[in-house]
Amino acid sequence: MKEMITPEKLAKYFDHTQLRAYAVYQDFEKLCAEIRQYGFAMAAINPAPVKLCKELLAGTDAHVGAAIGFPLGQTTIEDKAAETKNAIENGADEIDYVINITQLKEKNYDYIEREMAQIVEICREKDIISKVIFENCYLTDQEKEELCRIALNVKPDFIKTSTGFGTGGATFEDVALMKKMVRDEIRIKAAGGIRDLETALHMIDLGVSRIGSTASVSIVEECKQNL
Repeated sequence: MKEMITPEKLAKYFDHTQLRAYAVYQDFEKLCAEIRQYGFAMAAINPAPVKLCKELLAGTDAHVGAAIGFPLGQTTIEDKAAETKNAIENGADEIDYVINITQLKEKNYDYIEREMAQIVEICREKDIISKVIFENCYLTDQEKEELCRIALNVKPDFIKTSTGFGTGGATFEDVALMKKMVRDEIRIKAAGGIRDLETALHMIDLGVSRIGSTASVSIVEECKQNL
């Protein structure tokens, strides 16, 4: 992969991320300027600055993505649905939502599927990309597999490893497990702890279609240096 991929192609894998609670307008201006410069796929942000980033990225093909129920996933289905609708109304092109981990741990799979189906349907009606965040650091392999099975029924656009705010981020083992379960029927996004070119390229080799990272710029610059 290192020999085949160009910096421009690599940049298109990245959801360039600014999810810190204390971010100010200048941080979002910097984020969007870097997206314009490098050609990243998406601005990964909380819902409040969606309008701002949509304006800052006007005239580009970059998407604005809103993180829903973030980072804990501990809001009701109704809350997540309302947050999703509001983010879309404000200009979000993609939605990354966090599952209710408590309900998964309690084996309340009907709840997990109902939540996923409702959010995915809201996105589908508006032609918005949907991503389901598992937060794998808190899950057993059996729970990850169960989530994959539910996702195969609901068919979100992506399943995603992590928020980047948990006790661990994306691992090669988790991506391999998710890929084995969903094959090519659902795309995979890896996020959390991906900070160098070698890790990013291995994630791509394992089958991820998107990478969420705050280190997107340094990774693409590393790719340029390796040409």
